[in-house]
Amino acid sequence: MADAESTIALSIGSQRISMAVFDPTKGGGLILKSYGSQSILADPAQEMTRLPQITLAVKELSTALKVQKQKVRYSMSGQSVFTRFMKLPPLDEDNIDELVKFEAQQHVPFPIEEVIWDWAMLDSTGPEKEVALVAIKRDALTEINNTVAEAGIGTREVDAAPMALYNAFRYNYPGEEAPVLLMDVGAKATNLVYLEGSRLFTRSIAVGAASVTTAIAKEYNISFAEAEGQKVSNGLVSLGGGHTSQLDEATAQLATVIRNSLNRLPAEVARTNNYYRSQQEGSAPTKVYLAGGGANLPYLPEFLEEKLRIPIEVFNPLQRVTVGKAVDVEQVGAEAHMLGELVGLALRGVDEAPIKIDLVPDVVASERATAERKPFLLAAAVIMIASFAIWALSKSTHAATAQAEAAKMEQEKNGLAGPASKIDRESKRQSDLKELGDSYADQQAMRVKWIELLREIKDYFNDQDVWITDFEPVGMYKAGEEKSGRSRAQQSFGNVSYGQSALNKLDRPGASVSTPKGRVRGRPKGPVIPDPPADAINAIRITGFWKSKPGAVTEIVEKIKADQEKEGALFILKRNPADLKSEDLTTAEILPVYQSSIQDPNKLAEQFTMILPLRNPISVK
Repeated sequence: MADAESTIALSIGSQRISMAVFDPTKGGGLILKSYGSQSILADPAQEMTRLPQITLAVKELSTALKVQKQKVRYSMSGQSVFTRFMKLPPLDEDNIDELVKFEAQQHVPFPIEEVIWDWAMLDSTGPEKEVALVAIKRDALTEINNTVAEAGIGTREVDAAPMALYNAFRYNYPGEEAPVLLMDVGAKATNLVYLEGSRLFTRSIAVGAASVTTAIAKEYNISFAEAEGQKVSNGLVSLGGGHTSQLDEATAQLATVIRNSLNRLPAEVARTNNYYRSQQEGSAPTKVYLAGGGANLPYLPEFLEEKLRIPIEVFNPLQRVTVGKAVDVEQVGAEAHMLGELVGLALRGVDEAPIKIDLVPDVVASERATAERKPFLLAAAVIMIASFAIWALSKSTHAATAQAEAAKMEQEKNGLAGPASKIDRESKRQSDLKELGDSYADQQAMRVKWIELLREIKDYFNDQDVWITDFEPVGMYKAGEEKSGRSRAQQSFGNVSYGQSALNKLDRPGASVSTPKGRVRGRPKGPVIPDPPADAINAIRITGFWKSKPGAVTEIVEKIKADQEKEGALFILKRNPADLKSEDLTTAEILPVYQSSIQDPNKLAEQFTMILPLRNPISVK
């Protein structure tokens, strides 16, 4: 089982999964405590068949190394990440982060919310700042992280494979200052890492060992798995100068197929060398360090040296790493050139990594945020528990005091029971007197109400072109419904004997007066309009004539509308008289009888009828 200070590193390749446990030494170095690897036979192009195999391989490795349910550092392949090297103007450290965020939005070829990204500062020889920006599609990272989680282990950090290789090289070759190229040949792609002193440049090219397998499968018309077996068992790269003449016919033919399929690899490397020199102002590599599973192919170093005309050396990332006693030395010796990513990841645990990239999956970001809040939550919980304890003690003390006070108040209550009944009787008498006084006051106000109403109408109808012939108090009027209003005054009110009422008694009908269907459908839905009072006059129906200016009547209506929201207004021309914010009645609803022109040439005037609802209905009790 891994110790608390151990680092568990996981490399997820296209055809190979490897895992290692590293312990720190007292001097800050690394000890390889345990190591294991497994191959995946699926075609790297068939992603859906690979993922279940990755989960199974990671689960078996974590069980073999006894690190189940622990957190690992793993790396994403160079082909799955987007890397950009940028030069920034000389700025203070506090301002660089904001500038990098801006540059990320400009350079990442995806919407920034669809990616997870990080950056690291590089050593720079000039005044400008140099940074490495690394981004990955959010869904791609989530897919891999879920695959790791399904194997029963958690995630500590996620690095990019080229950056892990850079860290491993710098640690194991500290004295290498000449421009070199670290060439990591994987199954699906090849990572090119250029190192020149403290400088760094990386690129991933889509040529790897799987392209050799695909070429063999196509040439011999066999499955990918069979072609992979042929490559591993009998494959080698043919060299120039009659090299194939020394081989048997079948092996020579296979070697030629492999050589032809690899021709693109040195061509892409040469093209990238030129780009690095011309665009990045770098120097041509003086040596190539070969790494990755593709380097297992016999005569590949010689083939690359022949094509590139640069010395080739196999990369050894374990030069400064101690190998533990429990590790199979022969296995590690044969696979050492494939452990670069694992060593680079382990260096993060002992703070020996010059470049630190952390591509944080969403679920890991959430876990980290929770962990950061945990101390504050614990402190808050302690404070809350202490507060509850103090509150409980205080409540117990106050409860005893309250009981004593309650007994004392009960005695006082019993002593005041007699005077209280007298006070209640006197209060009721005062209330009755107030109600009677209010009634007299209301009647006094109503005595002059009609005078105010007539004066208001006189002011509005002060037009020589308009005159009034009938003034009729109306009850039970619903705004906008002409037929709902009924006359309050009897037709024979002038002949009524003294002491008798001249008002019609209006009873509220069992159902509201129906209105034309078209008008109902045309009216927007709104709050329920209350029914008009049955014992009051709530509108005035005015009948009159206009002589030569038809707009005089509508101008009167507009004046009343303009004044209706003023304090002291007598009329309200709203759909809902109780809501000043409701819509105004239409002119047709206010003037149910109105002609805008004199139809009969023999007439001198045209009649109109206007209904004006009262803002405050006049009681007739």
